[in-house]
Amino acid sequence: MWEGRAQGVRREVTALASAGLDVAQLHAAAIALVDRVVPCELACWASMDPDSGAISSMTSGANRIPQQYEPLLASVEHTPGEPHTFAALAQRGDTVARLGDKRSTRLNEVWRPLGLSHELRALFRADDTCWGAAGMVRTSDFSERELEFIASVAPALGSATRVAARTAARRDGAPAIVVVAEDGTIRATTASATRWREELEEIAPGRFAVMMRAAAAGTRAGTFKARVRDAHGGWILLEASELVSTDGVEAAVTISRASGTELTGLLLKAHGVTARERDICHEVLAGQSTAEIAARLAISPYTVQDHLKSVFAKFGVRSRAELVAKLS
Repeated sequence: MWEGRAQGVRREVTALASAGLDVAQLHAAAIALVDRVVPCELACWASMDPDSGAISSMTSGANRIPQQYEPLLASVEHTPGEPHTFAALAQRGDTVARLGDKRSTRLNEVWRPLGLSHELRALFRADDTCWGAAGMVRTSDFSERELEFIASVAPALGSATRVAARTAARRDGAPAIVVVAEDGTIRATTASATRWREELEEIAPGRFAVMMRAAAAGTRAGTFKARVRDAHGGWILLEASELVSTDGVEAAVTISRASGTELTGLLLKAHGVTARERDICHEVLAGQSTAEIAARLAISPYTVQDHLKSVFAKFGVRSRAELVAKLS
């Protein structure tokens, strides 16, 4: 029974990930799904920065935590000795944990004053990276079966949160997401994917399906990222990552217009820029002066100028301003 419920929730989470929701919308819908199996009085889910582990957004369930407790909850996440903080769970490699430590500040100063005494926490990972977390609180204890259920659906929530975070970061109008099965079959698309299909099909009939299969195949080695040309000389960015599905491995491909930042590395490589010249170009794009670049890279100002002359020649420009225009 529990495994059947977990499969159902994983399937619904995968559908949410392919619908183009942002993180808050995804988590709000997923909280309702999970609550049908593991009910609680209060639920608060977080998205997390994959590099620093810092909480980047919070989404509450139907019942919100009273506002006067929110500053304390935020501060204890960074208090040494507080049990089962999200950072501590991530460091230990845990997926789920029940709070039963009487030394806990959030148990004694938040949950008990609200008439609650039991907390379950979970982390949502994808490719060993933490993208989100959940805190669920209620009056009765959480059973071992409930912990197993949460651990079973956590990977699906991790991959879905990663897709939602990527979609939000690339949003230039309606998000375009294509879900591709392991055999290359396109399972689902958002409505805005149609214009990207048309752009790629202008180059050659069938190109859209070919690129989706290539992106899905690329996720077998981790996340996939590629820049491809459109029919008018512009660039399209494809990003893909695996979705945890009950029907086998699927990939969510996000399609967007490639920004100047995304194209910088490609342009530098295409013009034969060396590693040191590339460092200097990035400093120029950051607005650093010759003296600042020399100090940051531990080279002389004359060496900076020599490298810049070489870069100017490779790009056919005469000044920093022209170089920045080429790379932006």
